[in-house]
Amino acid sequence: MGLIKAISGAVTGVLADQWKEYFYCEAIPADVLAVRGKKRVSGRSTNKGNDNIISNGSIIAVADGQCMLIVEQGKVVDVCAEPGEYTYDMSTEPSIFTGNLGDSIVEVFKEVCKRFTFGGEPPKDQRVYYFNTKELIGNKYGTPSPVPFRVVDERAGIDIDIAIKCFGEYSYKVSNPLLFYTNVCGNVTSDYNRSQIDSQLKSELLTALQPAFAKISAMGIRYSALPGHTTELANVLNDELSEKWRDLRGIEIVSFGVNSVKASEEDEAMIKEMQKNAAYKDPGLAAATLVGAQASAMQSAASNEGAGAAMAFMGMGMAQNAGGVSAQNLYGMAAQQQAAAAPAADSWTCSCGAVVTGNFCHECGAKKPAPAAGWTCSCGTVNKGKFCTECGAKKPADAPKYKCDKCGWEPSDPNNPPKFCPECGDPFDEGDLQ
Repeated sequence: MGLIKAISGAVTGVLADQWKEYFYCEAIPADVLAVRGKKRVSGRSTNKGNDNIISNGSIIAVADGQCMLIVEQGKVVDVCAEPGEYTYDMSTEPSIFTGNLGDSIVEVFKEVCKRFTFGGEPPKDQRVYYFNTKELIGNKYGTPSPVPFRVVDERAGIDIDIAIKCFGEYSYKVSNPLLFYTNVCGNVTSDYNRSQIDSQLKSELLTALQPAFAKISAMGIRYSALPGHTTELANVLNDELSEKWRDLRGIEIVSFGVNSVKASEEDEAMIKEMQKNAAYKDPGLAAATLVGAQASAMQSAASNEGAGAAMAFMGMGMAQNAGGVSAQNLYGMAAQQQAAAAPAADSWTCSCGAVVTGNFCHECGAKKPAPAAGWTCSCGTVNKGKFCTECGAKKPADAPKYKCDKCGWEPSDPNNPPKFCPECGDPFDEGDLQ
């Protein structure tokens, strides 16, 4: 009886699996990452084959935002992410409706014999999985405790660590379904939802925020400007999480939004005070601040009556002289700094970058370059030919040269010679032209 049942099961099973299957996937919900493909079977269908068998020549439909994986015997044998119709012609399950009829019949009988040795059951498992490759948005995050952030302000000479709190949303997508299937969802029987992995992803994201903030601060971006640099932050987070997310799970961050970033009141007050004090390094600004304070003190003193006003003016005078520095001195220091910073009229810039006033560079010893020979066009280009190489203007005619034929004196402006020589009084005429 067992042999007869095994033969019957093998024959009926192989015949039932001869029909080609049509696999499809409905629109994958936003909270589902992976789902098993369905075989279309209706009430009028005669396809009663095994759900875990894909006959050769079966069709698998792939929609936009989906990626299809075919798994045979627990191993991924094919992948398709291009929308459209996919024909599976590499199946180990033969069908008389595909290929040469004679060869197909031979393969069918071989399959019957094989199933008979397994008691009538097919010794294989073939499945179709669909993966959601769309951007998965709306993943909220928030730092439960302050995260260190390095504040760098070269102008103010600030390089300190503060603590900030950050809140917002991020989105990610499955960029490599093969890695996601192999290392995350595996041989899932039904759906694999986001809720099964979101908690782990959020924990790892918050852990990666600290080194990501360190790289962002090194770019000179202030913590208050983070909402305007979310693209850079997403790239840095992908770099930080690449080993665990992209290379292990096939997941990448698409966008990272910052809704709110806040430092403690003590840290914000400290930074503002340090920036304010650094601004007073400029003597001109310090002088202007001092003058403003004096004017305010004078207004306050003038509003007092009697002896109170006299005492207020006396206190203001003592305050001005207590530090030994007046507004006049500060303005003088600012003028000296500006004069020192201004380059000399006869200075030249060496190829090493140093500004030099002599004939040789004090940094590298290079000689001052000789002035370019030629004539200077109205556009500023130095030329040697008869026409400007930049604007095409013609070289101006040389001005006539005058020289006194008595004493040899030459006018500084050849175009406007005097009527008489200022040295000997001889009149200028055509005989003085050179």
